[in-house]
Amino acid sequence: MPFVRIDTLKGHYGESRIKAIGEAIQQSLLEVRVPLAERFQVFSEKTAAELRFDPTYLGIERTDGFVVIQIFLNLGRSQDDKKRLYAALASNLSKMAGVLPGDLLINLVEVVRENWSFGNGEAQLAK
Repeated sequence: MPFVRIDTLKGHYGESRIKAIGEAIQQSLLEVRVPLAERFQVFSEKTAAELRFDPTYLGIERTDGFVVIQIFLNLGRSQDDKKRLYAALASNLSKMAGVLPGDLLINLVEVVRENWSFGNGEAQLAK
């Protein structure tokens, strides 16, 4: 049940490619044992003034196809799990949505289970 925020430049990706980005992310989350049905994604399109990035940070070329993916998920994935997820995201987004691997910024935010509420004012995952 990760919560995923995706930011892109306004007008760069059309509706069908935005949908493909969401599908590629969901497929990639299988690498860290997230079932396909557990989908919570929020897309935001930003103007160039609102989404600014270094086009060559760490020697990686970035274009106006830049995509920020922030994934909030439960604490406890290994470093190898995270590396597999990053590789799957780059591969799947390239194949399924035409996003260049260099255009991806991925940020994982690990959250303890009691910090989630999926409705009804309850902490469904708290032990």
